[in-house]
Amino acid sequence: MPLSEHDLLTDEIHPIDIVETLAEHHAWEFDRVGDDQIAMAVEGQWRTYSLTLAWSAPDETLRLICTFEMEPPSARMPELYEVLNLANDMVWSGGFSYWAQQGLMVWRYGLLLSGGQIAASEQVDQMIQAAVAACERFYPAFQLVAWADRPPEEALKLAITRAYGRA
Repeated sequence: MPLSEHDLLTDEIHPIDIVETLAEHHAWEFDRVGDDQIAMAVEGQWRTYSLTLAWSAPDETLRLICTFEMEPPSARMPELYEVLNLANDMVWSGGFSYWAQQGLMVWRYGLLLSGGQIAASEQVDQMIQAAVAACERFYPAFQLVAWADRPPEEALKLAITRAYGRA
């Protein structure tokens, strides 16, 4: 049975309530920071990702920020920014940025729900899964550029090839 069938049948379902229901369903650790914001931790293959979803009523946008710590050597920052630009060229929705002051790699995405639209739980779940998948896909490339002195193009070859199955 789809998770959306468990949602309350009202005209006004708050997007963060949907996220909280998904977090409970997936047994993700979460903290409802406020009425319009939730923070959670989602375990990936490479690491645990911190996700924050916030609802902006004036903009009618559900914003997702998925972060992981990364403090590359300052000498590698030009190459890191280059691999970020190349990675962003390879994705259709969302994008990466690096918050140097916080030492965080960030995946950002905004879901526009203008005109009173309501996001389905499957849509929000896909948004979260896509964020973690993007971080998982490009994490090795970012690490190779930052710590193994690999050129961005070479490091991205790992992100282009997707592994299927398990070893």
